[in-house]
Amino acid sequence: MIRATFIHADGEGRTEASGAADETLLSVAQAAGMPLEGTCEGQMACSTCHVIVTAEDFAKLPRASESEEDMLDLAAGACRTSRLACQIRMGEMPDGITVRIPSESIDMQGV
Repeated sequence: MIRATFIHADGEGRTEASGAADETLLSVAQAAGMPLEGTCEGQMACSTCHVIVTAEDFAKLPRASESEEDMLDLAAGACRTSRLACQIRMGEMPDGITVRIPSESIDMQGV
């Protein structure tokens, strides 16, 4: 199991979670109750699973595809270390990765 820490959108709370190597960061986040909608179910047709990876961990991830970068251009609050959680497999990331839920994130499924 690979561990991940999610910093809540308010910057205050933290949630620890873990998942198998073949799971996506999105599925692990959703199972942990994080407000990542994932509307397109991992098809890279939305940016509702946008997360901000710490700079240290971002450097250890495989590079985002051109399609992912294009979709991140549409994400609210995107920055240099932004990624789509549906495109990161737990086995591709460092154990103990830390990501922040953007403050602009709104989970319409939880409303």
